[in-house]
Amino acid sequence: MKKATRLLLAAIIFLFSQCAKKNLSDQTAADTRPRAATASAPGDVVGKVTVGYQGWFAAIGDGSPINAWWHWANDWSQAPSPTNNGIKAWPDVRDYATTFPTSFSNLGNGQQARLYSDFTDQTVNVQFSWMQQNGIDGAALQRFDPNGTEGPIRDAVTAKVKTAAETYGRKFYIMYDVTGWTNMESEIKTDWTSKMSAYTSSTAYAKQNGKPVVCIWGFGFSDNNHNFTTTACLDVINFFKGQGCYVIGGVPREWRTGVGGSRAGYIGVYHAFNMLSPWLIGAVGNVTDADNIYNNFMLGDQADCNSNGIDYQPCVLPGDLSAHQRVHGDLMWHMFYNAVRTGVQGIYISMYDEYNEGNQIAKTAENASMIPAGSGFPGLDEDGTACSSDYYLRLTGDGGKMLKGQIALTATRPTQPVVGGGGSTPPIGQVITLKGSNNLYVSSEDGTQAMNCNRTTAQGWEHFTVVDAGNGKVALQNSGFYVSSENGTQAITCNRTAIGAWESFDWVANTDGTISLRGNNGLYVSSENGTQAMTCNRTAIGPWESFRVNQ
Repeated sequence: MKKATRLLLAAIIFLFSQCAKKNLSDQTAADTRPRAATASAPGDVVGKVTVGYQGWFAAIGDGSPINAWWHWANDWSQAPSPTNNGIKAWPDVRDYATTFPTSFSNLGNGQQARLYSDFTDQTVNVQFSWMQQNGIDGAALQRFDPNGTEGPIRDAVTAKVKTAAETYGRKFYIMYDVTGWTNMESEIKTDWTSKMSAYTSSTAYAKQNGKPVVCIWGFGFSDNNHNFTTTACLDVINFFKGQGCYVIGGVPREWRTGVGGSRAGYIGVYHAFNMLSPWLIGAVGNVTDADNIYNNFMLGDQADCNSNGIDYQPCVLPGDLSAHQRVHGDLMWHMFYNAVRTGVQGIYISMYDEYNEGNQIAKTAENASMIPAGSGFPGLDEDGTACSSDYYLRLTGDGGKMLKGQIALTATRPTQPVVGGGGSTPPIGQVITLKGSNNLYVSSEDGTQAMNCNRTTAQGWEHFTVVDAGNGKVALQNSGFYVSSENGTQAITCNRTAIGAWESFDWVANTDGTISLRGNNGLYVSSENGTQAMTCNRTAIGPWESFRVNQ
């Protein structure tokens, strides 16, 4: 998936501010960034990072109305395989409780190659929990023509997105993709009034300027799949405004000039939107492309939007993994940098879960051990730099902090591809989380009771500082107290004021990227699968004795 003139004075002022900043250091203080006369104050999309959320994967046997390998395969009636493949990258499915077997070979680590279904409640919940964990503000749920065979499952996924957004404190809104929608002008109105408008009552539904947000992606594109007249486009935009909505337009990158990917004569359509979000997939494959977009499109787009009282929400994308565009996050960070120094009102991530195009930021296979053997899928380490499966989620979170002024404007990527995760060298001095095989986090319980591995989110009690305990061992500290093995004679605690033998652990790196902790008694810490307090009494490493770091 997925805008005539501007006032000369506004352009001169804006360009002068850019030139003045050239003499500043690369690490510029947040309050020196551009301050454009924007149309809207911060809300659920202005001042926020929104991800494009497809939610369009299913599997035969998942109980969904479509009962097909929806979007995983080219032939949805058959299991995905090397000859029936609809994706460019392989997801990391370790967090999902329910997955479905494919016809790909086993993963490099010997495990069966399985994929998830968005019809499974836990799948959508997990994906929204990732947004919460990484400070990603919300999701634009893609909604294509809902009147065909895909309609019922799209309706079902919408309900699941609402529940997940409410559960994890994220915002969502409906983003209509009108590509190939024959009777769009009438049917989009019916779909809104009869189904989708009901979701605006949710506390999680995005509001901007006090109005529910709706996006329409596809007006003005010059290809045959978007053959809508200006009259039809304006009719639909004005309908949604009449419904009290704040309307975003997903538009061609050449929207201002009406050439290339944009139809000529559509500037009135583009200016009718409350916010414009030009599409960049296919236009950016490296940092040079990103800078060309910044110089030739973004600066002019922002000035035009300022002149016409429109908010501006350009795309930021990680790059197509299969085309080796990502340079371990440098491309995506440079796009964040360009967007923020432009002074944009919001950022749209293309996309969250788009494994089909390879530009997903959701958890992705790290290396060959997590990819079906012989499939040819690249891991996140494709350019030789190891990256944790959640790397692009973390990078997006940091980009959001830069947008909000929580960290300084910088062209230097602050996000590390791997933060202590599974490495043979303990991340001394770093704050980490530990997640068990049950996909829940280890909690210190604030030292008031034995420790457990049963938290769905990582907050204060679930963060531990890794301390050098001497002799190659580590200690884990939370709230000023250290974790104790209790020598394996009782459940472990986090209530010691000093490091002794029982508070010293070996950091053991496992081949699957997890780590284990071995106490001074020679036994391993166990999560007990979250069903009882944790112990340090296991003689061997199994799933309950394996923990993922910072995931």
